[in-house]
Amino acid sequence: MPKIQILKPKKTISERLTNKYLMVIRNEENLAETSNIGFTYAKVLVISVSLFVLLFAFSLFLSKTLLAKWFDPKHAQMEANKKLYELALKVDSLAVEVYQKDMFIQNFQRVLSGDTASGFTDPAEAFNAENRPLSAVGNMKLAPSDSLFRKEFEKNEFSLVTLASGKYRELQEMFFFTPITGFVSDRYDIKKGHYGVDVVAKTNEPVKCVADGVVVLASWTQDSGHVIAVQHRGNLVSVYKHNAGLLKKVGSFVNAGDIIAIVGNSGEMTDGPHLHFEMWYNGNSINPEDFVTF
Repeated sequence: MPKIQILKPKKTISERLTNKYLMVIRNEENLAETSNIGFTYAKVLVISVSLFVLLFAFSLFLSKTLLAKWFDPKHAQMEANKKLYELALKVDSLAVEVYQKDMFIQNFQRVLSGDTASGFTDPAEAFNAENRPLSAVGNMKLAPSDSLFRKEFEKNEFSLVTLASGKYRELQEMFFFTPITGFVSDRYDIKKGHYGVDVVAKTNEPVKCVADGVVVLASWTQDSGHVIAVQHRGNLVSVYKHNAGLLKKVGSFVNAGDIIAIVGNSGEMTDGPHLHFEMWYNGNSINPEDFVTF
């Protein structure tokens, strides 16, 4: 009789991957079982791929960091270029700092000699003027119609330059405490856009509040550094700029003579330790020297 062959069903890929196997480790001499490990092809595949990815990532990390110093010829050039760039930045910053210090010494010498009418020379503007060409605007003239309009505006009651002293009667009755004692290096001048006075003082000198009020601003700005403003009665606001630090927070009530800040040199628009002090009445700037003695 012919033999009948029974065909076994073929296993699928998933069955082969998930089929469990047992690897037994025996002693060669006595064939005693020492340990066994159960596994599937799926686990072996996952572990192999994971090890390959980790080995590849570790090799890539070494090639970009440690091994690059030994085998990559561009690495030394990149490091040298980076150091040259950092040195160039340091040299530029040192040049600007030296220039600002020289300008401050010249300004201070002028103040000590009694020449305070022209005020401080801004080191940033002077530095830009020497290193960057500026367009000439000295020959510009106003048209006749513009001149007439300017005269009418100056006569108008809303003009900042025609504020009569009678409007300050309320302020003249108030007593203002001196915020700081020192040399007035730059005076109040609306035409120059300088709405306060600059008082030169030593670093870390205390800045005092001129009158009773409430702190409405205690912040830091790029131009003025640490700034604090106090709202007083009669719609009067006093502003203190370029401080080294602020001692009061927004909402704090302060009395006249209370220390609210420390004199410093913060902000870009400064050229030495000083206090820039402003007074604003009913939304208009006023000359602090008309009411406060420095």
